[in-house]
Amino acid sequence: MVSEPEPGLPHPLPGAIGLSHLSAYDWEAADGVCGGSPHLHLVCTEAYVVTAGRGAVQTLSPDGYRDIPLRAGSIAWFTPGTVHRMVQGGDLRVTVLMENSGLPEAGDAVFTFPPEVLADPGRYADAAALPPGTGPETEAAARRRRDLAVEGYLGLREALVAGDGGPYREFQRAAARLVRDKVPTWRAVWRAGALATAERTGARLDALADGEPAYLDEASAHEAAPARLGGFGMCGRRNEYDLPGTTAPYQGR
Repeated sequence: MVSEPEPGLPHPLPGAIGLSHLSAYDWEAADGVCGGSPHLHLVCTEAYVVTAGRGAVQTLSPDGYRDIPLRAGSIAWFTPGTVHRMVQGGDLRVTVLMENSGLPEAGDAVFTFPPEVLADPGRYADAAALPPGTGPETEAAARRRRDLAVEGYLGLREALVAGDGGPYREFQRAAARLVRDKVPTWRAVWRAGALATAERTGARLDALADGEPAYLDEASAHEAAPARLGGFGMCGRRNEYDLPGTTAPYQGR
């Protein structure tokens, strides 16, 4: 019999994913569009499962610029390096599924701030940070952060639509430089979460093949309620859950 390895995280969600619920911002930006702060993720694929309302997600990638409609029942997802901006069209509500639970909380997201901000880690950190809580001061800071991200995003989009992918690629490289020092922490989170989860599946398959599935004796059920309601995320007001691997506040999604 092959014994199952000790779990890196106690009872993560299936696939060690992260989960949150979003109500997209209805703040109007400089281009007249209501929505969130454009950004990308360096490691994680993200998915939107639309539960109510309508809107869109605008994306920038090597495929160019896309405006993907979002409506109740639809799903959209995007891989690492894809710049995305959630757009409010009317009571848009989304359940967000995030690969590698714990990495977003460890900083796997970079705003599309203008190049001069991205070039200065201290200035970037100041622009990205929010005061604690959910009061007027935090809301004002979240709006300033969104507006600064939209400023950089509009330049990237204009160039990409015109056939010039240079600014978009340089933004990706600048984002990678900003997070490089976090990689050792991210690797530890990945090993304890997504990798350990995949390895447990392999051990279970081995046990089934051996005809001795002792791990089934440890079957259990779990539940979680939102740990914070209405927090200010990247894309909207965010209900967060206290789940294995998500131990730090995340000002994203």
